[in-house]
Formats: sequence, structure tokens, C-alpha cells
Amino acid sequence: MSSGGRQDAESESLEVKILREKVKLLTQAKVSLERDLEYYRGELAKLLSPPYIEAIVVEEVGEGKYLVRSSSGPNLIVGVSENVDKSKIKPGATVALNSRGSAIVGVLHQRYDPLVKTMIVEEKPNVTFDDVGGLESQIRELYEVVILPLKEPHKFAELGIEPPKAVLLHGPPGTGKTLLARCVAGVAGVAFIRLVASELVNKYVGEGARLVREVFKLAREKAPSIIFIDEIDAIGARRLDLGTSGDREVQRTLMQLLAELDGFNPLQNVKIIAATNRLDILDPALLRPGRLDRLIELPLPDTKGRLEILRIHTRKTPLNHDVDLREIAVITEGFSGAEIKATVTEAAYLALRRGSKTISREDFIQAAAKVKNRAKSPKTITAHI
Repeated sequence: MSSGGRQDAESESLEVKILREKVKLLTQAKVSLERDLEYYRGELAKLLSPPYIEAIVVEEVGEGKYLVRSSSGPNLIVGVSENVDKSKIKPGATVALNSRGSAIVGVLHQRYDPLVKTMIVEEKPNVTFDDVGGLESQIRELYEVVILPLKEPHKFAELGIEPPKAVLLHGPPGTGKTLLARCVAGVAGVAFIRLVASELVNKYVGEGARLVREVFKLAREKAPSIIFIDEIDAIGARRLDLGTSGDREVQRTLMQLLAELDGFNPLQNVKIIAATNRLDILDPALLRPGRLDRLIELPLPDTKGRLEILRIHTRKTPLNHDVDLREIAVITEGFSGAEIKATVTEAAYLALRRGSKTISREDFIQAAAKVKNRAKSPKTITAHI
């Protein structure tokens, strides 16, 4: 072959290689563009698809037909899509309805209201019954009613008795009701669910009762467990014939709570601790045996109790040699546990203001007088009004 022919052949071979490379690059670009096209088609389909409606299955009413309670309005009788496992559709199950034909297109997993999830105390409080003073009999009774049945239920079975379901802690403000509940959460070693009763009050009809049901359902799933309801008088006040729509909603929430405490669904290994400083306004139906079985009063501490509380709050506090805690316990007559703690804190501030590293007797006397005057001031204001 002549040199010219070889050059033409080499030139043609180079062009073929370049074309093949272009074809390869274009093929890759085509695959990438097709992938992007499928992605955007899917996103467009999601944007254009109608939303689903959440509903609760009530019962099966026929072959492939179910009565559901729709979140958007009335009860509906609906069918089921072919790709849905009908064995999962049971009364109480949460399902998704197609917004066009209202057919069941999916079974949703069990979920709880976000507010209910935040009620679970995951970490144990770093307090024990050793941090409580002057309440020996109350601690013993609380342990026997709440903790012992959860840890050693066989003892009650041997005696042929059923331990109380719930206990009510009542007494003046600052006497340690919430502190005792924190101690129970720290030593019980079981799931602890804490809520304030006012969290159950909702402006929408039936929402408060629904939250109560979800709280008790969660407690049964987490059993053994303890539910602590603080300030129960927010929903447990005595029911009246007359009232606003808001009052009636609070009464619905209370009735659901009563049903959970003493209804058809057994509480089993679930104990309830409630707390209030307004025992006088609670509804009698809440206080009868079978609901809040045991009433534990937390009174203002006596001299011995005040001394124990002072020793607890001054364990890590440097005291001057002239301080006699027995004397301080006497001059704090009528103080609650919270006021005694405030007295120790105020005395520490007075020592800090003087530049001293220890708290003196005079600091305690001034602090007690200040706390006593502060406790009296609301009464004085009310009297003037």
C-alpha cells in the first residue's frame, strides 16, 4: 500500500474513534437525562396527587366494606384498594383514605400525639427519698401503694387482695408533692409518664378525652409504668349543671379520666399518682374507692420535720459555729418545705453579700423574716382588694 493510502486509512480510523467516543458520551448523557426526567416526573406526580385523609376503623360492615371515622368530618362506609393487606385492617387501626373515592389505600403505623410523647420521663431524676424530710409515714405509704405492687406483685396475690390503682397527694403548696413524685420516678425503675392536668384541656371538642386515652394506652404499652398527674384540680373540679362550652369540654376530659381509672380496660401494671393543693374542689366521683383509692396528706412540717429539711438543704452548705439548726427550725414555724429551702438560699445570698464564706445565725434570722414577709404579702394584697 502506498504512503497516501496508509495516511487515508489512519485518518479514517481516527475519525471512527472520535465518533465512537462521541456516541459513548451522548449515550451517557441520554441515560443521565432520562434519569432526571423520571425523577422530575415522580416529583410532579407527587405535587399533583391528591392528599390522603386519615381515618380510624370502627368496624367491618360487610365483605370488603368498613365503617371508618374520618378526621375530616362524618363517618364513612368505604371499600379497600386491592394492594392493601386486609388482615391489618382491624377496629381501632389508623388508615389512609383516597380523597377522591374515599377508599382505604393504606394502613398507617400506630402513632401518638407529639404532646403525649414528650410526657415520658426518659432519664431518672437524681433525687431519692433521702432528699425528703419530715414525711416518713407518707413515703412509706406511697412506697407500699405504688412501688411495691409493681416490684413484688406476688405478695398481694398471696394475700388475695388487689392493690390500690391510684393515690392522691394533697396538701398546702410547697409541702413536697411533686418532689415525692420525682423520687418515685428515681427509685421505681419503671416507665414514668408525667403530665400537668392543664395540658389535657383543649379548645376542640373531644381532644382532651383523646389525649387521656392515648396517655393510658401508652402507659399500658410501657407497663410496668407510673402516670403522674400534677395539679389534677385543673380537670377534676366538681361538675356543675351550668357552664360554658369550655367547662363542658373539661367535664368530658374528666369523664374519660374516670373511665380509664375504673373502666372495662384493666390498668394491670399501671399506677397513677395525682397531686393537688385544692382537695376541697375535687369531684366526689374522682375520690371514691376504685379510682383515687388512697388519699395521702402532706401537711406543713412540724419542728422535727423542719429540722430534717434544714439538714438536707444545708448538707453542702458551710455554716458558722453560731448556727443551731434546732433554733432555726423553731423560728421557721409554719414554713413549708419550699419556704425552708428558700430561707437557706436567702441566707446564703446574705452571706455572699457580706463577703463571708460561711452562713451565720444572723443570716438565717434575716432570711427567715424576709421569707415570712413575702409569704404574708399576697394575703395583705388580697385583704386590701
